[in-house]
Amino acid sequence: MHNFGKKFNGGGADMAIEETADTVATTDATDTVADTVETTAGAITYPVAPGYQLNVRSGPGTNHRLVKVLPYNSRVPIRCQRHGQKVSGPYGTSDIWDNIAPGQYVSDAYVKTGSDGFVTVPCG
Repeated sequence: MHNFGKKFNGGGADMAIEETADTVATTDATDTVADTVETTAGAITYPVAPGYQLNVRSGPGTNHRLVKVLPYNSRVPIRCQRHGQKVSGPYGTSDIWDNIAPGQYVSDAYVKTGSDGFVTVPCG
């Protein structure tokens, strides 16, 4: 088992991630919190802005059907990104929408990616 020393806040307690060939194990830790965590599948998750429950839409705009609402302190994987409706949020105003699962989009203005542009491939 290889510990890459990556840390994240699991919603109350600081946690450390240990990566293995097939699984991800968590253990208690008291070190600093990182903003992104890479899993064994290679997917990076990004934190939703603190204090926000985030609407997940069926497409890249608020006019699309509400699929679900993510709870406070959520993290999201970004599969691909596309331009859509411009939205203002805690991380600025953006027309970028993050695809987090098939048929599920969130406004990038509510996701801490550390960039004003795309952080992954455009959706096809």
